[in-house]
Amino acid sequence: MLRRLNHWLLAASAVALVVCFWNRNDIPGSIELDARLADEPRQRPVIEQPLTLRYSDVDYRVEPLYEYELHGLVVSYRQHDGESFMHRWSNDHLNMADVCVIWGDSAESEHLGKLKFWNGIFTCNVQTRDSEAWASFDIYELANNHLISADPRIRDRVADVRIGDQIRVKGRLARYGAEGGGLRGTSTTREDTGDGACETILVEEFAIVERGSSSWRTGMYLSLVLLAVAIGIHFVLPYRPYGG
Repeated sequence: MLRRLNHWLLAASAVALVVCFWNRNDIPGSIELDARLADEPRQRPVIEQPLTLRYSDVDYRVEPLYEYELHGLVVSYRQHDGESFMHRWSNDHLNMADVCVIWGDSAESEHLGKLKFWNGIFTCNVQTRDSEAWASFDIYELANNHLISADPRIRDRVADVRIGDQIRVKGRLARYGAEGGGLRGTSTTREDTGDGACETILVEEFAIVERGSSSWRTGMYLSLVLLAVAIGIHFVLPYRPYGG
């Protein structure tokens, strides 16, 4: 009897793990937003000399243009290891991640869960089949941010970001590129879309202000634990050959 119950636990936890893993990156249904997410990102022009950052044995020229600070809700992201085709081809190891965020009324929308966000190689995309969800969303309250830094502490913090997190990013909007090559630009307005509309930020401060709470992610970890327990019980129970 115990072995049969354990077979059910093994099967149920395996199915639950697959389902929860598939949905782990869904935006949490209920989010208590930090008040600062009501405001759009702030920027101020600066006059600064270009600087050189060395990372992964490559020297990069960085040209700061604006002081920049944003508070946003992470709806999609793409971590970079510098070895993907486009980054390796352009010798770009400094770009640690693309993080797509929203703020303002779009972050507070009750229809947010009906919107699908995803990152391409250099872009953030959004779509929905729900007309109410689309009407409640303002494309100008979304930004895809190319985050660059040579500071290992900042890179570690960015590597820990998850969908549903509320983050604060402070630094410089900047152009940059490997010495001897072309420079990658940055958007300097929140009112553009399409190619060139992404913000490139030399990150000086990065913080996860509030962790996203996803029931799918909690379920994934719980089902993983139950699956491990069921597997352990399977090998502990005495062996009983069928048909004996």
